Amino acid sequence: MKAELEARGMSLRALSKAVHYNPSFLSRVLNDKQNPSVELAEALDLYLGTDLVSMVKPAREEIPPQDDYVQRSVGYFLEHDNRHGGDHVASAAQQVWRAEQGKLDTYADKKKIAGVAEIAEVAGWLLFDANRPKEAREAFIESHLLAKLAGDESMQWFAMDMLAMQDVQDGKAGEALRISEELMSRSKIPARVALLARVRHARALAVAGDKGRALEAMKRAQGALQDSIGPRDPQWAWWVDEMEVVGHQGEVMLSLDEPKAAIPHLNKANELVRPVSRGSLYYSVAELTALVKVGAWREAESTLERIAPILEAVTSSRSRARLRQALRVIDRDGPTWLSDYAKEALPL
Repeated sequence: MKAELEARGMSLRALSKAVHYNPSFLSRVLNDKQNPSVELAEALDLYLGTDLVSMVKPAREEIPPQDDYVQRSVGYFLEHDNRHGGDHVASAAQQVWRAEQGKLDTYADKKKIAGVAEIAEVAGWLLFDANRPKEAREAFIESHLLAKLAGDESMQWFAMDMLAMQDVQDGKAGEALRISEELMSRSKIPARVALLARVRHARALAVAGDKGRALEAMKRAQGALQDSIGPRDPQWAWWVDEMEVVGHQGEVMLSLDEPKAAIPHLNKANELVRPVSRGSLYYSVAELTALVKVGAWREAESTLERIAPILEAVTSSRSRARLRQALRVIDRDGPTWLSDYAKEALPL
């Protein structure tokens, strides 16, 4: 699989779109952290013209070793979240994290501790998407502490980034600035991690109302995007791409109360995102938020038409809570026909 990607000059993200598998899951397979399924091998063979399926044995019936079970759970949780949001798997991930953490003792090796740090981070992200912020923060903090014990810098960076992300959403600009500045001050972090820290820094500045510095920080992040891919990038950084950066540009403008300027960025993010996914719901709701702020009711109707079928497949409470806020604005300030349409079309 690696050889075929190199020969074609093809990125992992491009392959993920072609075979309809989460790039994080494919990355775990490529890095020998996830066992490939027969279904995945068949999909790759069909697209790449390889014979990978002959190398993959069907899963046996016996219970897998515990470490393998945890790794497979991580892949499943992330794939489910990418397709359907974190609501229905957040508690399951939290349960796996708690169970594995309870098994740690004084003699646990660093690899085991790092594994628990990873499942804690995944549980935190899913709890965050399920709009359970208190539990999410607890998981992110625990992931960071365990990663430090394990000496896993990559996981430490990830946990710090997740904490900064949550601080931005919670309006805690000072905390988000502190974390992002600490990351940016480290001389050895990979370029893509530094890029993400710049994005969080820009978002925090916007929340604080510092327009000039926020726009300058996003400009630097945009300029660094193409040069940020490097061999030292951690596995988890696969999702930091054009869609992520342009979407955050839109969010910066929304935080600065400039919704008209936010709309082109959020529209672009929606063009780049995977259809009917957690990401498509997130950016569609963000775009709707900007549209209702400027009173663009016909455009808002089109966005509501796009959101309706996504809601049937995606249950991200974080995005649904934001959608309800936008609908309240439509109810209060919008035309009756749009309010009636929203109530009829959206299964909330």
